[in-house]
Amino acid sequence: MSWTRIWVHMVFCTKNRTPFLNTPELRFQMFRHIKENADEKEIWLDCVNGYSEHAHCLISLGREQTISKVAQLIKGESSYWINKQGILDQKFIWQDDYWAVSVSERHMKKLRRYIHRQEEHHQMISFDREINRFERKYKWRNRSPLIEINGNK
Repeated sequence: MSWTRIWVHMVFCTKNRTPFLNTPELRFQMFRHIKENADEKEIWLDCVNGYSEHAHCLISLGREQTISKVAQLIKGESSYWINKQGILDQKFIWQDDYWAVSVSERHMKKLRRYIHRQEEHHQMISFDREINRFERKYKWRNRSPLIEINGNK
């Protein structure tokens, strides 16, 4: 029997980085739903959290899963779900793009803590500044899908 353990840290934003998830209660509902949906679709989602305009997911890919398919399933269904709830005054949309990086087992504890503390983290550092740090760390010169603002890259 085949077995895999490929950890991926995935981040995706709302369309135009609109702060749809602007309350802790709404974020809790959305991220709980993402976790429940992932479980139903047999996506191993270790943890999920984020802030008003983005989400972080720590995922272990199954042997027949791809990053793009997992992103599509998580983002598509969660957009559908929140719009169906009628919670927001406007249509909720995730940005088409995402970024994902592999994660070593030895960094798991630190990454989980980082994901769980997004509320606190973004009180100290803006999302724009965080994106710039990721771009430098992973050497993504002007290629980050997270820089889309108002429909422009």
